[in-house]
Amino acid sequence: MNNVSVPQRKGFTLLEILLVIAAIGILAAIVLVAINPNRQLAQARNAQRRSDILAISNAVYQKILDEANAGTSTTINAITTTVAEIYKSGSSGTPTTGCTGAPLDMATVALDAAADVVPTYLGAIPQDPSEAGLVSGSVCSGYTIVKDSATNPRVTVAAPNTELIGVSGGPTAALSIIR
Repeated sequence: MNNVSVPQRKGFTLLEILLVIAAIGILAAIVLVAINPNRQLAQARNAQRRSDILAISNAVYQKILDEANAGTSTTINAITTTVAEIYKSGSSGTPTTGCTGAPLDMATVALDAAADVVPTYLGAIPQDPSEAGLVSGSVCSGYTIVKDSATNPRVTVAAPNTELIGVSGGPTAALSIIR
């Protein structure tokens, strides 16, 4: 008897390789949909906005309290009932590039030269994460400030560029802090 053995080939068939690649592709698509990096980045920018408007609000509020103790009201009088964008201090000239409305410089709102909102109460006015570096030469922060009325001076600091508005899990309006 002649026993001729046929050597067995080791390796994967083309069909097996294609099935593995398809399975990996399907799993990768499911992971990308579950993670949703754009949503994660938008939520991170919103968290930064929330932190920024809280810092601005606290600085303005502290300055208003200090002025009230000193018997003046320079800051509360400088904030108008018209929404004004806060621009970054230390900028020269009229801050109109990229700003909405009549911008308000928090460094010029002072009880005296040593008690400006910037740098006395806040190191610098923060920049909205979606505006940073987008508008060349812009001196605006992307955050707004407004007072309810002259008789009811509640100050609202807001971030009008809030993302994910109306999306499940996102804010329903622009982020704002009311004092």
